[in-house]
Amino acid sequence: MSQLLHEGYFAVFLIVAVGILLGNLQFRGLSLDVSAVIFAALVFGHFGVTVPADFQKIGLVLFIYTVGLQAGPGFFESFRKYGRQLIVLTIIMVGTGAVLTVVLARSLDIDAKLGVGLFAGALTSTPGLAAAIESAKSPLASIGYGVAYPFGVIGVILFVRLLPRVLRVNLRQSETDYHRETRADFPEMSNQNFVVENANIAGKTIGQVGIGTMTGATISRVMHAGSAITPTKDTPLQLGDLIKAVGTAKALENVRLLVGPVTDRDIPLAQGHEVRWILVTRKEAVGRSLAELNLWALYGATVTRIRRSGIDIAPTGSSVLRFGDKLMVAGRQESMEQVAKILGNDNKRLSETDFLPIALGIVLGVVLGKLTLPVSSFQLSLGMTGGVLVVGLLLSRLGKTGPIIWSMSGYANTLLRELGLLFFLASVGTEAGAHLVETLAGSGLKLFAVGAVLTLLPMIVGAIVGHYFFRINFLTLLGVTTGAMTSTPGLVAVTPLTESNAPAVGYATVYPAALVCMIIFSQIIARL
Repeated sequence: MSQLLHEGYFAVFLIVAVGILLGNLQFRGLSLDVSAVIFAALVFGHFGVTVPADFQKIGLVLFIYTVGLQAGPGFFESFRKYGRQLIVLTIIMVGTGAVLTVVLARSLDIDAKLGVGLFAGALTSTPGLAAAIESAKSPLASIGYGVAYPFGVIGVILFVRLLPRVLRVNLRQSETDYHRETRADFPEMSNQNFVVENANIAGKTIGQVGIGTMTGATISRVMHAGSAITPTKDTPLQLGDLIKAVGTAKALENVRLLVGPVTDRDIPLAQGHEVRWILVTRKEAVGRSLAELNLWALYGATVTRIRRSGIDIAPTGSSVLRFGDKLMVAGRQESMEQVAKILGNDNKRLSETDFLPIALGIVLGVVLGKLTLPVSSFQLSLGMTGGVLVVGLLLSRLGKTGPIIWSMSGYANTLLRELGLLFFLASVGTEAGAHLVETLAGSGLKLFAVGAVLTLLPMIVGAIVGHYFFRINFLTLLGVTTGAMTSTPGLVAVTPLTESNAPAVGYATVYPAALVCMIIFSQIIARL
């Protein structure tokens, strides 16, 4: 058994198994879930068990890349709406840590080079440490980092897990609020039937009236003289006709004002027509707009709504399709199978995983992280983590390049993300556990206490400002806290608390800014 424990692959899976078993234990409704793996790893690390560093790097890039892909679609919208506020909060948190480092180092007679290492370790920032070492040109920075890092990892996990209980926040309500805020950008869609009574549009076609442009609704059915059809822009409207419109409540109200009153009269499907949901899974359809596909002209089919990540979106000609979209399509039965072939409609494709985009995306991210940008007297770099995250965000936004689809199914994303974080936690935990006891011996206890303060106080300040002053959604705030602390294990600890992607979006929104702040502040502290 002793020999097996020194086999890296065996140690990884043993630590993961023990950690998951511990995570399943509950005390008064509180459990550590997946984050318990790091505590198991600390114990194994203390007794000399090591995990090869490659597991840490592989786990980190898998976790961060899949977080980027998951958070990407929401990241850009979140940044547009809340980016300035969240980044200000990040600067406040990192700045609090930097100022506190200078104050404590001077008052407790701690060498500035050691202090900057404590700062980087307390905020678990390897790029910050790299900048500190480059600027300080002293091994003291590495020692300070090693002293503060263990509590930096554990402290963030405990903080984000306990904060909801301390502030008595209802996370289920926060999740509901987040979904409501998200859906405010994509209001719920429904359909209503209307009677054409506006004499000004009688005899004009749907295109001439401009119903779609003027109201924001889609006309999915028209009944004239008892006969129902799936309309086109060339379909004329006559007084007394019935139309079925699909759209938001506001769009349907606009239709009522333009066309005529709502009616309870039913508009049956015309003989030979049907309405069905069709999945977008074909590579050739991904990344193309509805106007490009021109389904009506070619197949007599009309897209009445797009369902994306559980949200219904009103379709327009410029709507670009993404892998996994569900389209509600109305059209002729004889053409519907052809439309399904054009779009894909293959459930099996959703569960398949193409590893080429994953490998290429990670390669691009690592390369981007290696690039340096000269800023004043130091070199600015995103580092491996920042580079992979940024590429994941951008590629998820891009969606497709030629035949390569960058997005992946939710099942594949979840599997790779959890596998990556388990590898990462097992490795980083054993690394920290190997030095945990010796770190606390002698004068290290004082340094450890300073590191603990540097970890906790910025988060306390961030929680107060974000929750009580900025009124940020609490799940988003937890993600922002872990992002500002550049703590991947912290994000891991938050993820099981909710089924929404709010923490991941918050983390991804501020993480790049936190990296830049860490590098800049580390350079400043080292020079003081």
